[in-house]
Amino acid sequence: MTSATNGNHPDPAVAESALRHGHPDDETKEEEIDSVEVFQIEVKLPHQPYEIQVMVSTQEQVQDLRQSIVEFQDTFQYSCFHLEHNGVRINDFVELSEVKGLAAGSLMTLVEDPYSEKEARMHVIRVRELIGAAGDRIDYLHGISAGLSLHDHVASPEIFEASGQSETSPSAVTSVKTHAMEDFKFEAPASIDALLPSIRERQPRTIKSIIVSPWNPPPYHLRQKGHLMYLQLTINEGEQYQITSHVSGFFVNKSSSSKFDPFPKPAPKNAASHSLLTLISTVSPSFSKSFVALQEYNSKIDPLANFQITNTIPSSPWLVSTLGIALHTHQSDLTRTQETYLMSGTDNADSLRDWNEEFQSTRELPRETVQDRVFRERLTSKLFADYNEAAARGAMMVARGEVASLNPTESRNAQIFVYNNVFFSFGADGVGTFTSEGGDAAACVAVGKDLVGVRIVNQLDIPGLFTPGTVIVDYLGKRVVAQSIVPGIFKQREPGEHQIDYGGVEGRDIVADDDAFVAVFSALSKALKIKKHDVWDKDGKKHTLEGSVETKGLLGTDGRKYILDLYRLTPLDIRWLEENWHEKSIEDNAFKDGGYPHRMAVLRPELIESYWRVKMGEYVKRKIENGQQGQRSQNGLMDANSDGNLNSAQVNGLSSVGGNDKPLAVTSDTSKLDDQQTRVDISGFNLSFNPDVFCSQDPQTKDQKEEYEEDERVVRDVCSYLHDTVMTELVRDLKEGEVGFPMDGQSLSRLLHKRGINVRYLGHLAYLTTDKDLRLEALRALAVQEMVARSFKHLTNENLQRVPPPLATSCVAHLLNCLLGSALNTLPKPDVDDELKSLYPDGDWSFTKFSPQMLRFEIEKQVWTRYRYRLPVDWITSVKHLQLLREIALKLGLQLVAKQYRFSNPGVGASDVNATNGTSRKPAMNGHQGHETSSKKKRRNGEPLTSTDSVQSRPMVTFHPDDIVNLVPVIKDACPRSILAEEALEAGRMSLMQNQKELGQELVLESLSLHEQIYGILHPEVARMYHQLSMMYYQLEEKNAAVELARKAVVVSERTLGVDSNETVLSYLNLGLFEHANGNSHLALTYIRHALELWKIIYGLKHPDSITTINNAAVMLQHLKHYHESRIWFETSLSICEEISGKHSVNTATLCFQLAQALALDSDPKAAVNRMREAYSIFLAKLGPDDRNTKESESWLEQLTQNAVSIAKHAKDVQARRLRRVQFTPRVTLPTRPQPQVGQSSADAANGRDPRNLGGMGGLDSRSIDELMKFIEGGGDTSKRSPHNNRRQSRGNPKRRGGGRLGPS
Repeated sequence: MTSATNGNHPDPAVAESALRHGHPDDETKEEEIDSVEVFQIEVKLPHQPYEIQVMVSTQEQVQDLRQSIVEFQDTFQYSCFHLEHNGVRINDFVELSEVKGLAAGSLMTLVEDPYSEKEARMHVIRVRELIGAAGDRIDYLHGISAGLSLHDHVASPEIFEASGQSETSPSAVTSVKTHAMEDFKFEAPASIDALLPSIRERQPRTIKSIIVSPWNPPPYHLRQKGHLMYLQLTINEGEQYQITSHVSGFFVNKSSSSKFDPFPKPAPKNAASHSLLTLISTVSPSFSKSFVALQEYNSKIDPLANFQITNTIPSSPWLVSTLGIALHTHQSDLTRTQETYLMSGTDNADSLRDWNEEFQSTRELPRETVQDRVFRERLTSKLFADYNEAAARGAMMVARGEVASLNPTESRNAQIFVYNNVFFSFGADGVGTFTSEGGDAAACVAVGKDLVGVRIVNQLDIPGLFTPGTVIVDYLGKRVVAQSIVPGIFKQREPGEHQIDYGGVEGRDIVADDDAFVAVFSALSKALKIKKHDVWDKDGKKHTLEGSVETKGLLGTDGRKYILDLYRLTPLDIRWLEENWHEKSIEDNAFKDGGYPHRMAVLRPELIESYWRVKMGEYVKRKIENGQQGQRSQNGLMDANSDGNLNSAQVNGLSSVGGNDKPLAVTSDTSKLDDQQTRVDISGFNLSFNPDVFCSQDPQTKDQKEEYEEDERVVRDVCSYLHDTVMTELVRDLKEGEVGFPMDGQSLSRLLHKRGINVRYLGHLAYLTTDKDLRLEALRALAVQEMVARSFKHLTNENLQRVPPPLATSCVAHLLNCLLGSALNTLPKPDVDDELKSLYPDGDWSFTKFSPQMLRFEIEKQVWTRYRYRLPVDWITSVKHLQLLREIALKLGLQLVAKQYRFSNPGVGASDVNATNGTSRKPAMNGHQGHETSSKKKRRNGEPLTSTDSVQSRPMVTFHPDDIVNLVPVIKDACPRSILAEEALEAGRMSLMQNQKELGQELVLESLSLHEQIYGILHPEVARMYHQLSMMYYQLEEKNAAVELARKAVVVSERTLGVDSNETVLSYLNLGLFEHANGNSHLALTYIRHALELWKIIYGLKHPDSITTINNAAVMLQHLKHYHESRIWFETSLSICEEISGKHSVNTATLCFQLAQALALDSDPKAAVNRMREAYSIFLAKLGPDDRNTKESESWLEQLTQNAVSIAKHAKDVQARRLRRVQFTPRVTLPTRPQPQVGQSSADAANGRDPRNLGGMGGLDSRSIDELMKFIEGGGDTSKRSPHNNRRQSRGNPKRRGGGRLGPS
């Protein structure tokens, strides 16, 4: 919680909010809060301004304080220093609470240290970045424009200058004449402009260059005198300086380009300073001014958009602007080639780390106190981030063939590699381990399941059980597995000793059961509901294991117990395998019978947990029933209503355990009965699962066979539960709008996994959506799109595996043309460079034989084989081209040139998917308006042809190899989440739900601080935390804090999850809502529009949940007095609702009600009466005449009718309306609401929202026509509303208000 002006720490507004709240009186709570006391200290500096004030927290470490100091504008120059308190040096790695005598107002002293060679290199790197001299870096891991944020391009201050004043002031109202939605067209196709940043002017140049001098490194004798390195500086004035980096600092020396003299220059040209930044400002007269201009330039955008991402791999956009790949943007920078030296030193020793020892040592750190856990989890998060990046870089080199194999005589798939102390292998069946399970397909799935298992074990954090660091990288069609090297895994054992100490040694033939592993495996099995069971080796000998026979235990030479091969933590999905797996499909390896590709189909851990909870609930129910019946028969208590209480209290299964069953007591004098009911003994409940059933085990005795059959029955019951309950409930929830609807394949997959459904059931889900319901039709279309995209990914990866890397783009472009460009060119030809092709005589060029018909056949076969779904004959004509292209690009790691791709022939009339897309740009332009390239411009002599230049000379196809500018790796890691931060967040939620506002806010702020400390600011988990916390503050009426947190959620989501990820869209939607609540409706509409444009790219038109967003925008427009535009948006919302929910649904009636109000404001009384009559008729038919909604719509209908008659009679005096003022509180209106997250139930999203928000946000509910107009014009008296009415409104059924189906939160 250290306060820094650069924004790299929790927001000051949030911190101030935390300080404003009083502390609870409870003594224990006071101790907890005092342990994270926030106060201000002073830091004395050796140079101007000589002293600064810093806000610190006792929970922070001294190194956090150091980081805050170097980020202040006045202390940029410091990097090599230590801090002293009362003359005593402070260790950087202790917490501030351990510094003796440190309190509010204490004085610390910053003391500059002598440099080491490493610290000098780090100082140079930092200064280069600070002064904008680092240039453009080429990072093949991160890709082009990695970590891009569009927030500041969307909400540019230059565009919204009028928003600086309050919108309620008359001057502001009159000055705002337009709005962001003015030219928005609902039916217009998606435009890629929403994914591209706007053009910014070049940043101010502070110096010309600063590089490592050719005289570097220092000679031996000068190194002994303290010379560390030599630099060459060229300032803007054109002068060149040679600089010596010395242990004492930096000074200008007497060397030149031809003479070596690294000693200080004599006066008056001598210059020296401890900081290189200060030295540059001394020798360059213009530096200080240009450096200030650079800081002002950087301050125009959110600091979060500038910070370097260090704790996660930044997101790489799938569409990149041509500005980022043009030849003229690649600038000459000699230091770019020297950065490896600057970062890692001459011998590169800084980058060589013993990853496994670091992982295991971190796990062994103490975890007794909160401070111990914070330090441990923070170190774990940073270690995983560093390892994931190093492993991904090595995996890319392995995939490209740039690392020497340890066993080069083996087949390619069997080869193993070691690079940067990381062990690499391919996710293929190189040695025949999975021959009977499906070969390479089984091996590829097994390593993915193993990664999931490692992540689960890491999350459980069982003491004494260790896992290797594991990362999977999919790149260039190859799956590469990266693991930290377990000590002893390559050790040759003595004759008779097994290579493995626990579990299957060689498949299931030899089994080891070292007793030393029983305790740690037992703890894991208990947590995962794995049954202790018997297995038999090839000799029929019985072994009792705590886990699957496939899961192995290895005692490392470091004495630690490692667990390996975690791909079978759950049982097989036997129902799926019996229906779809056939042994003979492996013999010919051609799947002629359409059998499933492998036998590694296991159940998901989420399903096992869900089933276990259901059975636990049933057990508790039986215990309560039995106990109640026994007590009744003893006391003669036979109450007819008790059965109803019983059922209602046990619907949620486990909730009865927590004491929610007190209503079961039928008399007040039987306290023993209450105690028995609230204390259900669950020690007798035992449900666990044998992961080795249906795996060729051979029980010997009758008892063993009976037990084995019982284990099989339990697994079959879980499979039936998946089919009969879980999937049908998901389809029902999506149909009825009970949960947020997925936007793309990623959100759909996440929703399925959350419910415990494997992706292989996409076809089954598609078959469950055969009803004539638009929500289900949308789900089926999304499922089909995901199946096609995944099938195309498998086909492309199969072909890419054997294609030389320089020609990978030719392969991908041709396959994309066959899939998405067949309407433009029915027979596309592959674009392969013959000269490059001749360099690879062993390359596989089978992809060149693909035609659109052949590719469609292969995709149809893949979809049937993997998902058991028959694509319709015309599926290729019904796909959404841009959305499918996006899914494919994300799955394959493609980065394409940002242009409007032409998917069909313009002469055929398919202008909606043509290159122009309603704009005037040329096909190869970068998507920026006003920056077209004239075809009359000629190339310079000798300049190579670019994709733009050569477009006329190429055959007309949708994709050229040059359009695929980069392939980035798709990385999957096993990093665990922070348990401590999540515990604090959950405790805060519970406190807020119990109306303990102050304690709840303290806890959620503590959770925010923990998230930022453990993960770092720029991390997906922190983005999700910002999102959730902004919702909480919005519900608590802390609107400024909600806006600030929502804005952070947007920026961090864009940079870590993607500028067009579904979570980013939701963050933009809620940010727009919060800005509107805060009085910035113009800016809110801008955010809403950007989200809608992204929605078009991600999903297409008319997403089922877009009704809520469109309705919110209509309310905002109404608030800005754009009544006619508001009416159009209400009509659009109603139109989509009629398509999705039907013309006679309660949702439709709800929107008819609102549209009638909008029509009345738009001076169309006749249409208003008709719409209100429709609403009344539907309410009357669906809810009956006595329902409140029916009565309210009837009353409104009467008022609107009288108003219409009055206007007709007095057309010349419209202002003199004679309308009865009848107060009532309609419960059918839809105020602006946050968008629910994918898979989030409407009820969960709505919990905790203050009902007072409804009137203020919607502005329509309890008003007659005149009052409604008066309120919107700013003259209404909101204080006259009845609190009683508010309470009644909040208790209303959200479904009957249309809220349940429209997804409020």
